[in-house]
Amino acid sequence: MIYQSDALTVTRLEGDIAELHFDLKGESVNKFDQATVNSLTEALDALEAQSGLRGLLVTSGKPVFIVGADITEFTGIFGAGAEEIQGFTAANNANLNRLQDLPFPSCVAINGFALGGGFEICLACDFRVMSTAAKVGLPETKLGILPGWGGTVRLPRIIGVDEAATWIAGATEQRADKALKAGAVDAVASPEELRAVALATLEHAMAGKLDYTGRRKAKSSPLPLNDTEAMMAFFTMKSMVGQQAGKNYPAPVKAVDVIEKARGMGLVDALKVEAEGFAELAVTPVASALVGVFLSDQLLGKKARDWEKQADRKIGRAAVLGAGIMGGGIAYQSAYRGVPILMKDINQDGLDLGLSEANKLLSKRVDRGQMTATQMGDVLNSIDPTLTYTGFDTVDIVVEAVVENAKVKHAVLAETEQQIGEDTILASNTSTISITRLAEALQRPENFCGMHFFNPVHAMPLVEVIRGEKTSDRAVARTVAYANKMGKKAVVVKDCPGFLVNRVLFPYFDGFSKLVRDGADFQAVDKVMERWGWPMGPAYLMDVVGIDTGVHAAEVMAEGFPDRMQLDFKTATEVMFENKRYGQKNGKGFYDYVPDKRGKPKKTASEEVYRLIAPVEGERTEFSREDIIARMMLPMATEMARCLEEGIVGTPAEADLALLYGLGFPPFRGGIFRWMDTVGLEFIAEASKQFAHLGKSYELTDGMQAMLADGKTYY
Repeated sequence: MIYQSDALTVTRLEGDIAELHFDLKGESVNKFDQATVNSLTEALDALEAQSGLRGLLVTSGKPVFIVGADITEFTGIFGAGAEEIQGFTAANNANLNRLQDLPFPSCVAINGFALGGGFEICLACDFRVMSTAAKVGLPETKLGILPGWGGTVRLPRIIGVDEAATWIAGATEQRADKALKAGAVDAVASPEELRAVALATLEHAMAGKLDYTGRRKAKSSPLPLNDTEAMMAFFTMKSMVGQQAGKNYPAPVKAVDVIEKARGMGLVDALKVEAEGFAELAVTPVASALVGVFLSDQLLGKKARDWEKQADRKIGRAAVLGAGIMGGGIAYQSAYRGVPILMKDINQDGLDLGLSEANKLLSKRVDRGQMTATQMGDVLNSIDPTLTYTGFDTVDIVVEAVVENAKVKHAVLAETEQQIGEDTILASNTSTISITRLAEALQRPENFCGMHFFNPVHAMPLVEVIRGEKTSDRAVARTVAYANKMGKKAVVVKDCPGFLVNRVLFPYFDGFSKLVRDGADFQAVDKVMERWGWPMGPAYLMDVVGIDTGVHAAEVMAEGFPDRMQLDFKTATEVMFENKRYGQKNGKGFYDYVPDKRGKPKKTASEEVYRLIAPVEGERTEFSREDIIARMMLPMATEMARCLEEGIVGTPAEADLALLYGLGFPPFRGGIFRWMDTVGLEFIAEASKQFAHLGKSYELTDGMQAMLADGKTYY
């Protein structure tokens, strides 16, 4: 044994080969935490002190190679300032430079995911052999930063500027065949043959059959581009990357800038440029938000796994009641993820619609090469359409997805309970109706909870699992287990009107209604909120949700929270409803919708809408961008604070991710609580005073006022 620590070992193999083996104790994956970086420094010291070594094999003892840096350490490092950040990148850059400069060739066997720093250590090795089961990539721009351990320097010099910029800016993971074609790896092998192929490659290099010194020179030299080639290449790349990333995500363009700035430099100077770019991005609110989203997602996943561990059985078979677009989407998602499902409706037309929805989604996957026709057939065959309850006594969970009407749901749930096993879980896909209220129709309310999917089911990651007053832990655990099996992000919340997401969405819509009442142009409001980061403005969003659905839900919310959600004026949305303008579903809402060449509804302005809403719209007034944002966001922020204070949601992290995954809240802002931390509660308080005349939804909660007085933040 040449060196040993809790993170890695170095052993001497037959033939004077050393093996650097990453196997971080107590963890399921290898990562570059500070302890691993320190261990690598010591391991390189030990390697350089050894005599007679002829080659180095780099391997992993985990199912993955190395997943990258330990992102849990980022928050403290990034908050310490640019100097501390550059120290963070410098330590491992020194390690990777030493690895590249060892007096003998190196070869890495990439057995699983090698991402971020995990891929950067591979790039520092002379040769790379990749398992067919592995993936490589530099995903740092997803976190609002750029590769900080030589990725922007070595990768362009290995695979070329265009390909490297595409990989880095797109933060994409690459399969073995793609990596081999690009020249990022030298050979691909099956998992069983990976070690043997890597050793053979190393033997060839040690025997002088493969030129490793030439490779090192290329990685340490300026890019082979003249000024004209560089100008054309980088101008095109920055335009393309900027358009794809958008103005709210600076990291992809900055990564290309760093590659361009360092193109004429050697390794040492180029790494300095990279380190400066990394530090510049790391202190931005965008990086803070995106790193926060990543860490919150880890927390959410852990909570969901903990619930699943409590489940009394695995979900082997499911059922859905109501086979429309929503029911068909649930059936598709369940079957596609490997859980056979019964799909029941009261008429054949409903079943045909549900099967058509599943068939359409599967056909798209076949067209894109994501599955074969045979696989599509297997998934469709695991959806069992039925007009009766036959087989319901064999399922582990039933999801009710009939119309959003309490009387109808009561009747369907009570009838269904008589047809299922005594320990089968019954869940309602209601979007607003109280789970406790719906449970009144049941003999076994402890087996009942909410399972609120978002439309379209296949595309929206979030599922709200709602606990009623009598819901058992067993019901929650099995429902979360089913959500996990379906590939969804489950957030467990307590029962209340609208639950979590809709409860905070409708104050946002109320803010929109008040703006229009006070003379704002609804299209101008949409544009401001879209530029702020929302995927669509409030009027457009209401059209997508369905104005009939929105009006009904608003009535439920007003009944549940009359002090702040009962409006004393007729809204533009109600005018749309009265005139049968229901949104995208019938081609007319706040906007008109005509199918484009691909059959997708294209939004166009409608003069008729302005005529219709004129009686409820105040004299046209120009509102500042800042006032529109404050009037839209404050009601959402204060309502979410109430939800946290009332225990409807457990943590700010879960609340923020619910809005990201359920509504498309701008990820670069990190969520509603992260946004409030960024702008400061002092700012929120000032806006609250300014718009206090608009009603209680603009008032700070008691908890917010206490936090303001104590100088506390949500994170």
